[in-house]
Amino acid sequence: MDYGLKNQDKLSEECGVVGMFAPEKDVQSYIHFGLYALQHRGQESAGISISDGSDIKTKKKMGLVSEVFQGDTLENLSGYNAIGHVRYSTEGDSSVTNAQPLTITCKLGKISIVHNGNLKNAKGLRKRLEEEGTIFQTTTDSEILAHLLAKSSYNNIIDGLKEVASMMKGGYTFLLMTTDRLIAFRDAHGFRPLSLGKVDGGYVLSSETCAFDTIGAEYVRDISPGEMVVIDKQGITSTTLLEPKDPSLCIFEYIYFARPDSNLIGKNVHLVRKELGKELAKESNITADIVSGVPDSSLSAASGVAEALNLPYEMGLIKNRYIGRTFIKPNQEMRELGVQVKLNPVNATVFGKRIILVDDSIVRGTTITNIIKTLRDAGAKEVHILISSPPVKFPCYYGIDTSSCGELIASKLNVEEIRTEIGADSLQFLSIQGMVRAVERVPGLNENTGYCLACFNGEYPVTEED
Repeated sequence: MDYGLKNQDKLSEECGVVGMFAPEKDVQSYIHFGLYALQHRGQESAGISISDGSDIKTKKKMGLVSEVFQGDTLENLSGYNAIGHVRYSTEGDSSVTNAQPLTITCKLGKISIVHNGNLKNAKGLRKRLEEEGTIFQTTTDSEILAHLLAKSSYNNIIDGLKEVASMMKGGYTFLLMTTDRLIAFRDAHGFRPLSLGKVDGGYVLSSETCAFDTIGAEYVRDISPGEMVVIDKQGITSTTLLEPKDPSLCIFEYIYFARPDSNLIGKNVHLVRKELGKELAKESNITADIVSGVPDSSLSAASGVAEALNLPYEMGLIKNRYIGRTFIKPNQEMRELGVQVKLNPVNATVFGKRIILVDDSIVRGTTITNIIKTLRDAGAKEVHILISSPPVKFPCYYGIDTSSCGELIASKLNVEEIRTEIGADSLQFLSIQGMVRAVERVPGLNENTGYCLACFNGEYPVTEED
């Protein structure tokens, strides 16, 4: 997956989290493979904390999961209680200092923390803690929670969390572990996903259900907005940590972030994306020869477009999956060449054809511009762009890497101006209403779930008063 606005022309979420508590197992390999399944959610760093009941050991490093955990690394991590993390930084520097898990020792004992998302009021909380004498070692939201817990008026972590949770505003999922407990909670709106699974003799928590499939766990349910679950040798308990607000799952999880084989609130991501494509086809009026998608997240939507328009679905672009995370493009010429290295046209498919190319979003517009040029150079007669989401006009404060409107092409240009800018023969975005209709058509576990649409309509679920 692309790295977001810092380096690429795609949105990126913060990270992926996984946790496992199974007294009858040595869980390090399960967490390791769970992180592989979540690698698409973050490629900057990876880490695991694990406990055998008496101590917590942490291993973390910059790089992909395969780079961080090599050779005998896992042999030095043994226990029945663990959490893992893959990171893409939306807030905080990209450095090993900010890699997670964050492990601390305080009056509540030894605690290790991972999170996905952003605290909207992180700057205010950090300033207050610094004025009280707190010394920060990182720039992550996880450390803010750690210091709040250390300063709480309680001497046990459960009551401490109940005291400090209401201080944190934003969109987040946290996993915490002590030497003998695994704890998870979501924000009151449920912006960022978290699911509960079961294995023989224990439980698993993950940002996406694809990790359950990888390690052989059985999906149980999604953790509810505002809910806290505590897992120990006595079993699992659930409590309401925060009073639930209007459900606001980030709809971009369906559009782009999540893996197609994952289920969010019971809705399969691939099927949702296919419905997005079908809805997009209904709203468009284009004559073409073939339909193709930008690999990988747009392929499901492209198949829906092709099916709805009764057009051949063809592989117009091939993705090189072996570039590596440090592929650097220092100037415009190299950036354009980088697109060709990453996405190569199938000349025999596109030559002389009128192509409908489906993508999931346009953020800055640079990547799609280069893709269109590449297809034209390969002999495409026409290139029509269909986007399976509405124009991204507003920044996100809940864990996606859009910090300002100035980075978003749709906040400055209208659709026709964007079409001219990127060099397409036509350009069509999915409407907000069409997007919601498509998502709701796919059966799920809770049909009353709502979605955060703030990056499209500027209506933010969390206000300063919340």
